[in-house]
Amino acid sequence: MVKILTFLRKSLKLVAENAPRMKYLNVAEKNDAAKTIAGHLSRGNSRRREGLSVYNKIYEFDAVVHGQNVTMVMTSVSGHLLTHDFTGSYRSWKMCNPSQLFDAPVTKMCPEDSMKIRQTLEREVRYCTALIIWTDCDREGENIGFEIVEVCRNVKNNIRVYRAKFSEITPQAVRRALDNLVQPDERQSQAVDVRSELDLRIGAAFTRFQTMRLQSVFQGVIESLVSYGSCQIPTLGFVVQRYKEAENFVPQKFWKLRLTHTVDELTVEFTWGRNRLFDRKCCEAIFLLVKRDPPLLATVQSVVQKPKSKWRPQPMDTIELEKLGSRKLKISAKQTMQIAEKLYQQGYISYPRTETNMFSKEINLRSLVERQAEHPAWGEFARRVMDWGPNPRNGRKSDQAHPPIHPIKFTTGLSGNEQRVYELIVRHFLACVSRDATGSETVVNIEIGGEEFSASGLVIFERNYLDVYIYDRWNGKEIHHYEMGTSFEPTTIEMPEGTTTAPQMLTEADLIALMEKHSIGTDATHAEHINTIKERGYIGVVDNGFLVPGTLGMGLVEGYDAMSLSLAQPKLRAGLEADLKAICDGVKQPDAVLREQIEIYREAFRVITERAQILDEKVGLRFNSTPQQAPQITETQTLEEVFRCPRCGTSKMALKRKASGNGVYLSCMNFPQCKAVIWLDDFVKEASVSSEHCRTCGPDSKKLVLKFKQMASMMFLNCDSTEYTSCLLCDAPLRDLLGVNLDTLRQGEGSQGGNSSVRNRDVPSSGYSTDRSTGSSRNNIPPRSNNAPPRSNNVPPRNNNYPSSGYGSQRTNNPSSGSSTSCPKCSQPLKKLTVKKSGPNHGREFYVCPTPDNPCKTFIWAEDITQNDRDSPPPPRASGSRSGGGGGGASGRPRAKRKCAICRLEGHTRNNCPQHHPSNS
Repeated sequence: MVKILTFLRKSLKLVAENAPRMKYLNVAEKNDAAKTIAGHLSRGNSRRREGLSVYNKIYEFDAVVHGQNVTMVMTSVSGHLLTHDFTGSYRSWKMCNPSQLFDAPVTKMCPEDSMKIRQTLEREVRYCTALIIWTDCDREGENIGFEIVEVCRNVKNNIRVYRAKFSEITPQAVRRALDNLVQPDERQSQAVDVRSELDLRIGAAFTRFQTMRLQSVFQGVIESLVSYGSCQIPTLGFVVQRYKEAENFVPQKFWKLRLTHTVDELTVEFTWGRNRLFDRKCCEAIFLLVKRDPPLLATVQSVVQKPKSKWRPQPMDTIELEKLGSRKLKISAKQTMQIAEKLYQQGYISYPRTETNMFSKEINLRSLVERQAEHPAWGEFARRVMDWGPNPRNGRKSDQAHPPIHPIKFTTGLSGNEQRVYELIVRHFLACVSRDATGSETVVNIEIGGEEFSASGLVIFERNYLDVYIYDRWNGKEIHHYEMGTSFEPTTIEMPEGTTTAPQMLTEADLIALMEKHSIGTDATHAEHINTIKERGYIGVVDNGFLVPGTLGMGLVEGYDAMSLSLAQPKLRAGLEADLKAICDGVKQPDAVLREQIEIYREAFRVITERAQILDEKVGLRFNSTPQQAPQITETQTLEEVFRCPRCGTSKMALKRKASGNGVYLSCMNFPQCKAVIWLDDFVKEASVSSEHCRTCGPDSKKLVLKFKQMASMMFLNCDSTEYTSCLLCDAPLRDLLGVNLDTLRQGEGSQGGNSSVRNRDVPSSGYSTDRSTGSSRNNIPPRSNNAPPRSNNVPPRNNNYPSSGYGSQRTNNPSSGSSTSCPKCSQPLKKLTVKKSGPNHGREFYVCPTPDNPCKTFIWAEDITQNDRDSPPPPRASGSRSGGGGGGASGRPRAKRKCAICRLEGHTRNNCPQHHPSNS
């Protein structure tokens, strides 16, 4: 029995060892992070192989997850994998009115430069049973994680998803994250989606309008993109406001009293209690009173000695890092963050995008300080901190996700700006966990001639954190020994004159502080917004790092302010940031926030379009240029949506006009993914979209308002007015007249090639045309009876310009058999129709010419073609005839129909192709 049990145990163990291992797909935000995490989890034993993207490698290793041995496949994306964008024609600047972008359909799509990364994920996830997200633990990282999940679940819908939460890429942190996997936070991702869609709609609408407007009224002056961003413009507004304060500043003269006391070459300067006066006579009167009774004696009223401390810095958050990088290192905020991101991915520092400025008790600060004890520059100070015991001066902010920025790994192998940023972070960390500098301050107050003066001195006892934090200064100030009640004779007493100075321009650090104060952007996006308005030329950097607005930037902000719009003020964006936080907290719903914000900016857009001439004037003043007359938005620039596309079912079909202006058609908004198109120009002279919805098809379908080229079309539709309003989807007679076959269109669903047109453009069609192969009537309409009532006087008479004998000579086939008869002038096959209007001619058949613009004006009653003409054989047709059935050579084979060079469809050339519109989105 024992032998049997032993055998079973060995067998089960053998089976377990040889069983195929489960695979887990792991995805980080950057390749460096994936490489470092794989190295930590595999203890340096990962196996690298290539992905489809040359910049994103794949690392494989074994690990234990949830108590099971699994094969880990670690790869990465490069930031956002998907991006919001408009669909179809809304991406083109010239195909729609910018105001339509507030309601235009938006989708998340994978840009071309990320397709290889997406394909890698789709390939790898097929063989995995679970997905672990290792993106950064902030809003953007959470959103990127859900993009990865979306791509993977499109391939494998039932895959399990986990989230690794970490704030630093260290062996301990990543192993702890793997042991405590959680679910992704959908609320944070939804907040990012709302912000991203709003930025797209707002930015695209205002940018397109501003750019096209200003380029048209200032031709040759403004040729660049005039962009708008709900964070960029308020940031520009801060710079413009400070510049205008300095520009409008009027200096004023002032006067003050200054008293000095010199003993043994040490001069102490006393400041006047009144500081300064802007009235010279008043100041002179006080000055004379002070000097009235010589000898001049100053009496010491009080001598106060008190301890003085210079506080060490608080733990570093993202905003502090950006400001210190700009002020102390003279490196731009964007470059500072790029360097910090790289140091983080290499494992040298903790996550650099954090709002936290307080260390929790769980963090082992002593071990972090101990790692820096061997550094030649600050190692000695680190050992002093270990003797004191690390004691951080904590702030009050915490994002509950990441600790303050601090060093993780000791290194001396960095150089350039990377070394400078790393040194700043290390010195700041050591300073914040050490001790304040201490000293003693002496304040002496004196009185002379009824006026009070004061002076102060400083003695430093212990420099403490100042020994390592080279970015702060605190110097002692020596002062004489004074005792209360004693008097002394001042060395000098003067009344100097001064002038007020204008406020200084903002520095990048000042601008970041204002953005934080007014909630413009987040700690992770401040640097990007400042860099964007620099690249647009809205602001520039002058001597000493001061920021000044550019000519266009000044004109834009002044234009917004003149229109009483708050676009350049921080209020609008601050409200959005508050709403995004409410989404993350579960207080507000994403859809509600999106709708509310869209309506706010829609109203602002309405105002700016109605009062655009004010913007023209303000920009013109800055450019010293007179604005020209702005072109009006034409109807061709407005996309008119009609109904949902029968082929793709996702986007709508819109009424468009040819580039030549002499034709209309309906095409799918999701072009080029869906190439469905319905041509209307054979019969239709004018077309527009009614505001009336179709009751049968629902609110997604609007009616068309059509004007036809021929009155016969109105007769066919039994319409008395000059316009015909109906829904193309449910009006069968209208579809028959226009030759629209919805079944043909639906058969192409999902296809990206082939014939995208609803009907063959080479054969003009009508609602009751005959089938070319069988000769039978397409709608099985019975022939008109010979007992038809006589022709009424209100019906157009037979065209007397063409004798009846001419009909037989121009026909192509026998009309009695159902084939079409040719036009006697242009040789095009005539359309055979039936009168639908009630009256004496109801049911009568007639022929009309279908040639575009109808130059022939041909109208023929069917019975006017004699039987002899019908039975006579047709003469041979010339090779140059426009008839669709003419021979093409000696062989008698039909000539190949001409096709468009762009879409390869028949019936039009490349110049009239609906796909030929230039795209400038």
